[in-house]
Amino acid sequence: MSLRLALEWSARHGGALLAVGIFAGLLTPPVAAALRDVVTPVVAGLMTLVLLRVDPAQVLAYLRRPVLVAALLAWLLLACPVLAFAVAWATGLDGPLGAALVIMATGCAATSSPAFARLVGLDGEVSLVVAVLSTLLVPFTAPPLALGLLGIDLSISMPALMGRLVLVVGLPLVLSLLIRRLVAREVLERWGRAVDGTVVLLVVLYGFGIMDGVLARLMAAPGFVLGGIALAFGGSFALNAATAAAFLPAGRRLALSAGLLSGNRNMALYFAVLPATTDPRILLFFALCQFPLFLSPFLLRPIYRRMRVQD
Repeated sequence: MSLRLALEWSARHGGALLAVGIFAGLLTPPVAAALRDVVTPVVAGLMTLVLLRVDPAQVLAYLRRPVLVAALLAWLLLACPVLAFAVAWATGLDGPLGAALVIMATGCAATSSPAFARLVGLDGEVSLVVAVLSTLLVPFTAPPLALGLLGIDLSISMPALMGRLVLVVGLPLVLSLLIRRLVAREVLERWGRAVDGTVVLLVVLYGFGIMDGVLARLMAAPGFVLGGIALAFGGSFALNAATAAAFLPAGRRLALSAGLLSGNRNMALYFAVLPATTDPRILLFFALCQFPLFLSPFLLRPIYRRMRVQD
């Protein structure tokens, strides 16, 4: 019982714990280095628990607007990468940062998006559907875009990248369905908040692991790291704004929800599947993307509130 209460406490204080995880990982390099190798299993565990908290029947019931959901998925997974590539090309942002920005735009919506949407008063229902479906589809959209259409070198072939993404997404999906079949629904509901707390703690571990080497890079090349942070926030906010503008005809609240989904991408999957030979500057940018991921919903909350009032 005490374990469950502790995990439920973690769920209630998730925002603070996540922020502490990122900054603590940055400021304690030895701990971050020790936890770097757990990133891949942690991502797999996160995916399993997040999918376990999603009722497949509920997701199917949410698909009452299939055209809208399909449009959102097409925009997030296909249009946004092409848009990011066009902006990078037009502004002369080439090299690893330009490539990393485009790859970031190929990612699926962050699995935390539904929670963030509810936190800031946006549409958690649509956010849930799009976050889950984009996660299941990204193994089939990101590799052809990143390696094929856009020609970005990630030191891995398209079939290999696609296979790794399918494994990291597919195995947790199978495990979550198996657990749901073996464990009584009442037990899952009773432990639901505890599962949420476990997700928070796993994200904290992930936050430590991805910060490995970031402080050293900040000290050695502060201009590059600070520029990367600025680009991460700029890319996140730009995708957010462009998506919100594109879906404004569907309603302000839904457009803002779509923007939040688009601005917050799941970089954990790429950390889990990209080889060690990938350009370290690209991997560094993915680590820096965690700052807008965890901070932007709170930074933008007053704007969301004001725009909802005007709707």
